Amino acid sequence: MEAIYSLTFLVGVLFQSDWIGSGTPDPLRPWLPPFQLSEGMKRVLEEINSVNAYQVPNLPKKREPVYAYTPLDVTPFRHVEPHKRHFLEQMEYWGPGRAIPEPQDLKTVKIGFIGPLVPTVSVAVGGRSHNEERMGIKMLQGAKLAIEEANERGGYVRRGIPFELIVRNDNGLWGSTGNEVIDLAYKEQVWAILGSIDGANTHIAIRVGLKIELPMMSSGDLDPTYIETNIPWVFRCISDDRQQAYLLVDYMYRKLDLKRVAILRSSNRYGRFGVREVVDGSRRLGRPIVVEMAYPVGCQDFSIQLERIEQAKADAVVHWGNAEDGARALNQMRARGMTQPFFACDRCLAPEFVEIAGPNAEGVICASPWNPDRNDPIFLAFKERFRARFNEEPETYAAHAYDGMNMLLWAIQVAGLNRAKIRDVLAYRPEPFVGVTGEIPLSAVNDDAGEVYLAKFVGGKWHYYSRQELGLPPREILVRPPAEQTVQVGPARAVQE
Repeated sequence: MEAIYSLTFLVGVLFQSDWIGSGTPDPLRPWLPPFQLSEGMKRVLEEINSVNAYQVPNLPKKREPVYAYTPLDVTPFRHVEPHKRHFLEQMEYWGPGRAIPEPQDLKTVKIGFIGPLVPTVSVAVGGRSHNEERMGIKMLQGAKLAIEEANERGGYVRRGIPFELIVRNDNGLWGSTGNEVIDLAYKEQVWAILGSIDGANTHIAIRVGLKIELPMMSSGDLDPTYIETNIPWVFRCISDDRQQAYLLVDYMYRKLDLKRVAILRSSNRYGRFGVREVVDGSRRLGRPIVVEMAYPVGCQDFSIQLERIEQAKADAVVHWGNAEDGARALNQMRARGMTQPFFACDRCLAPEFVEIAGPNAEGVICASPWNPDRNDPIFLAFKERFRARFNEEPETYAAHAYDGMNMLLWAIQVAGLNRAKIRDVLAYRPEPFVGVTGEIPLSAVNDDAGEVYLAKFVGGKWHYYSRQELGLPPREILVRPPAEQTVQVGPARAVQE
């Protein structure tokens, strides 16, 4: 009893302070202790710590006018007013979890990791289950670096104990993914989980997490429906395929005035769900996709798909799938004399795409959830630390996993060892999280609502462009009725030719 009282007193003292931790703050790693709590964050803490098991904190809920900055002219059923609009109001947690006391007998603070690390062959999925190991390994590197740096700064500062990363492989089978979450939650007693990449497996994982009441952060699943499950324990720190598709649609039609776009995509969930907003946005802008062709992952011969695209007289091709498949498809397009512009998803920004495509990569345009070329001291310092640790460059999955893990670590330092309160401080944080990938403002549904970019491969490297640099209207303007879209678009940056 005396130990519990002492811990409660210590936590109370910490909450009375503006600072978490002691020492000198690191301006290049502002998420590490010591850091100062904002006035808004202090109000959140005061409220969540004032309720008992039968109460819900009285905190202002985020309310957004439109979902995911959907432009008005690509909004579904925009000519009628629906009975209810979903995903606009912040989800709440109504359970008793905030009253669970912090455990006493801990040697480490465990955080789970689930990601594809080794390939799996299974009859259930018709052979190789996925080829996302490269992305999963990068994701693990980013998560490891975040844990190591947090431990160098004292670990969990309230108790002076280290953080521990508990790693599990996502082998591509739904049932085993759910089992891994259960193992992490009950056997390992983790306080949160980072993962995964595959959309179907992650959907299973977060539904198990809902039953367990466990915060889950995704840094690699770009499936738009991941966040549309209305699970209050789910977060995402990377802009999804919906956001990237909206920018791609805007550029193809509002900027380039293309008329007949074709789609070439993988036949898995990633390809099917990834192009959905491209298909719907094209149709709603009066320029429906002329043909949509799917191929099996790992396809070597795209002749059937490309023949159909030629017959449809497409003036551009959008590819959604893995980098290797996209590069092979592009090479076969060019070999057939098909000179149409080639657009692609962010996976084609991987080095494998350029290695396989060779000179055909010139002029390819990809959507991207971030801009790794920006001159940001926080990101540049991270690149140096990552190179020193792993002897290679960080890419999308490493950088976003690093940010996602640091968001979880920050939340644990602020909230303490209580899963519900960890969820609360992430969900109600009043300001964007500043990470190595840029600002991460969480929307009402706990999704990354930050800017997305287009990247064009010219002269042996990718050049990244924002909406403004592309000469496109800001997305805040496109959600308004036409009569209110009066903003002047800023000067565009010259897109590399």
